[in-house]
Amino acid sequence: MSSPPRGEITAQLEPVVAEAVAEQGFDLEELDVQQAGRRRLVKVVIDSDGGVGLDDITEVSRSVAKVLDAHEHVLAGSYTLEVTSPGVDRPLTKQRHWKRARYRLVKIRLTGGEQLVARVGDAGDESVQVLVGAELRQVAYREVERAVVEVEFQQPPAEELRKLERAASGVSQQGDDREDTEESR
Repeated sequence: MSSPPRGEITAQLEPVVAEAVAEQGFDLEELDVQQAGRRRLVKVVIDSDGGVGLDDITEVSRSVAKVLDAHEHVLAGSYTLEVTSPGVDRPLTKQRHWKRARYRLVKIRLTGGEQLVARVGDAGDESVQVLVGAELRQVAYREVERAVVEVEFQQPPAEELRKLERAASGVSQQGDDREDTEESR
């Protein structure tokens, strides 16, 4: 008996794996099933607003393994389960990715070819606010061809974070800058 194609297996397992992951309080970012010799490799990528720790990986692995064991007829044989979190090179493709990248530096390529290096602010339903140099911009998600987080080895500049905080709270930039100057005297 031959096993179903890889895409079909993933399609059959995705709803039950997503449910098991959600019950543990995480989002299923990716499910991939590949043939690895005589076994299948089931790769599950999870994330959450609070990040993912090693204990979380363990708990999700247990839950997903139970679901996969209950659906062993779909896998048609033995498997190896790999549960992981997304790497820093994961593209920002959904609103929740942008929310989780708040205050991070990102490299953005827009559909028109323009490239930006910007710090992420508030992520709304249709667009995200970014700080490019000293300029605040709204970038619609539909205009983003590709975006990835840049690795930084230092804390972000405090003035950039203040500017994004003010913008998020709707405070006037000029008035607030003047208040900061007066407070620091």
